Amino acid sequence: MTKLSVNINKIATLRNARGGNVPDVAQVALDCEAFGADGITVHPRPDERHIRYADVYKLRPMLRTEFNIEGYPSEKFIDLVLKVKPHQVTLVPDSPEQITSNSGWNTKQHFDFLSELMDTFGRAGIRTSIFVGTEPEMLEYAAKAGADRVELYTEPYASLYPENPEKAVAPFVEAAKIVRKLGLGLNAGHDLSLQNLRFFHENIPALDEVSIGHALICDALYLGLKKTIEEYKKCLE
Repeated sequence: MTKLSVNINKIATLRNARGGNVPDVAQVALDCEAFGADGITVHPRPDERHIRYADVYKLRPMLRTEFNIEGYPSEKFIDLVLKVKPHQVTLVPDSPEQITSNSGWNTKQHFDFLSELMDTFGRAGIRTSIFVGTEPEMLEYAAKAGADRVELYTEPYASLYPENPEKAVAPFVEAAKIVRKLGLGLNAGHDLSLQNLRFFHENIPALDEVSIGHALICDALYLGLKKTIEEYKKCLE
């Protein structure tokens, strides 16, 4: 069964808006686990506008499910990951000023850089994942770089889904076939929601993991966190 990793960045955004510790990011992460999440994802950025580096250190010994840290591999980020040693690190090519990730890596152009990082994290016993689009060449160079998995950037799917679901999912189906032939694990994330997740999973049942944050937290405002996680898990059955 495909695992659901809940990205808790938006919980930290809400906390940071007022200062203090309400909502309690660590407690929400534990609640997500208790409600059925298979993992927790955080994406610390240099300005710490949502998840703070201190949150990451606090969460690691508390969590009982998989811990995924994603972000751009700056020196500070690399140091954090090597100290915390999560189950998985997902490398994302976003610049500090970006609101959110909006593309996958050009794994051919950044091959040497990524290869060195795969070695660094691999030696530390951390599973590696590279955030990529569906282009076959990008997938092939991710494999050559030594990644354990790729995470498919699914915003293009989510944008086209309301208009033409079959057309929206087609390149991801083909990408998934290539990924499996290359011997890589397969993750997906970005703008997946209760509206489009089930169809995506039905067409790509070999997914190892989806990472979902923004839509899930928005749904929780209406359904409650427990019910929301249950509904997302149903989409992955």
